[in-house]
Amino acid sequence: MNSKTISTRLIHSLLDSQAYPHETATIELLETHISWVLLTGKFAYKIKKPVDFGFLDFSTLEKRRFCCNEELRLNRRFSTSLYLDVALITGTPERPAMAGKETVIEYAVKMRQFDQEGLMSARAEKGLLSTEDIDGIARIVSRFHNGTETASAESPYGEPDDIKHWSEENFQHIEPLLNDASEIRQLESLHAWTRNEWQQKADLMRQRKRQGFIRECHGDLHLGNIALIDDQVTPFDCIEFNPMLRWIDVASEMAFIFMDLLHRQFKALAWRLLNRYLQKTGDYQGLALLRYYLVYRALVRAKVALLRMQQDSDPIKRNSIQAEYQAYAGLAERHIQTPLPMLLITHGFSGCGKSFYAEKLAEQLGTIHLRSDIERKRLYGFAPQASTNSEAGGGIYNAEASRLTYQHLANTAHAILNEGFSVIVDATFLKQTQRAGFIELAAKTHASLLILDFKASQQTLIERIDSRQQQGTDPSEATPEILQRQIDTNEPLTEPEQNMTITVDTESESAFEKLFSAIQTL
Repeated sequence: MNSKTISTRLIHSLLDSQAYPHETATIELLETHISWVLLTGKFAYKIKKPVDFGFLDFSTLEKRRFCCNEELRLNRRFSTSLYLDVALITGTPERPAMAGKETVIEYAVKMRQFDQEGLMSARAEKGLLSTEDIDGIARIVSRFHNGTETASAESPYGEPDDIKHWSEENFQHIEPLLNDASEIRQLESLHAWTRNEWQQKADLMRQRKRQGFIRECHGDLHLGNIALIDDQVTPFDCIEFNPMLRWIDVASEMAFIFMDLLHRQFKALAWRLLNRYLQKTGDYQGLALLRYYLVYRALVRAKVALLRMQQDSDPIKRNSIQAEYQAYAGLAERHIQTPLPMLLITHGFSGCGKSFYAEKLAEQLGTIHLRSDIERKRLYGFAPQASTNSEAGGGIYNAEASRLTYQHLANTAHAILNEGFSVIVDATFLKQTQRAGFIELAAKTHASLLILDFKASQQTLIERIDSRQQQGTDPSEATPEILQRQIDTNEPLTEPEQNMTITVDTESESAFEKLFSAIQTL
């Protein structure tokens, strides 16, 4: 009798509450292409299928035992209260005992069961995914990436050839499973683009490893592997079966969540997540690899869909899985195009609403949001919400610091535009020389340029600044005194600049709608 038959009989037997040493509710079985998960009420038990896909090998009991222990160890980085133990399954496939004392026939990862409605994928399907969820994901993932172990220069991880291998592996698995001529042509186009992009970016991949961006990540971070548990955003179910798929560029990890949100039609939340993560980490360099990794991650999901289809004989389910494959392949295909980018710069005094509107625009338009308040502090080693105790025109706000800040913004924006991403540079831009540098940048990168001129009465500006200071949660350190200094030294937009400007009255209730509509019609 083969292992597949034995495993099927075992799983069927484990649907009986008598197999467990604790009380159970109605036992529910969840299944993926590599595992079974038994939900018993208080606890969940994850059992690995005896499969070998090349990139994953659970074909022997010893290999499954090892990977169960690895899963426990690695996922406790995210939650010690969720991952409890490796349970021994003893007895026979017909009469198993979870945590019994006889001969071990299988292993299971024992977890505290949580409400499946808390899965971010479930929240997305029900339209409940919120900006708070996204901000929580950005906060947890950025903190994890900053703290997880970095690959050494001598390690095999993150080398360009290794990255290429896993991309090629997608195509090797997918190609034999396609019959439709148009799908085959689409895959060939994606394959050609992937190879060319890898050749273009191989040196950057090497540089990223030298700079410490290859880290021991989660490896499979999509919405189905993130849950809201006890009101905390909690990643789980990381890759334990292959360290080469876990020790990766952090940009690859972020590309997976970003891609998943786009796949689920949450464009605004995808861009919010990306911008929040970048503002926390400063890893704008990683954008140069985002499209490569996005296509790779989309094809990973496409491959998984086809592998699942091979395991399912139900024609209705097979059609649904085929549609899932097509959606992922289509998403990958759309992102091998590089459109001409836009460069938007803001203009206005502190408190005028620049950052509020820039953030909303970045989400709706799908652009990178570069915020001067955050980048200035990053240049000088301060956290975004930290106080620098700088006086008006002094400290990190003196003339030289401001010059360096605008130069940093220009350099970062230049790199982003070169990769075909649009960018909103969120700063006061009260000096003509500051604006001139970005007008020149737009011409150099062939980006269309817009100046967004935000206005509000002085009384409103002061009220907003006072409110922001009282809350103490914003990176801006503007005070009424700094506002007055801005007003006194402001250099108004010139006539040529006004010809490329959209003026926004931020005291109007319909200000954003008018602004968004004006940009859309250009």
